[in-house]
Amino acid sequence: MEGPGRRSRLRTFAIGGVVGAAGALATARLPSRRARRPRDAPVGLAAFEDAPCFREVVGAEAARYREGGDTVAGPPNST
Repeated sequence: MEGPGRRSRLRTFAIGGVVGAAGALATARLPSRRARRPRDAPVGLAAFEDAPCFREVVGAEAARYREGGDTVAGPPNST
């Protein structure tokens, strides 16, 4: 009774090998699609400095600071 079970496992192994090899070949043939940012695009946190929501927060904080109020970081230093 070992013959049919062994043959089934061998067939499964062979089919899995063929499917795996086909997947590896298909992946190797795909062109790389890396997302590239434009060379003149800002990097890091500078990318957010032009965002309207960031400008709004900074403007509101600057207005509170000019009025002598607290900022998000805390009260102004008294020197």
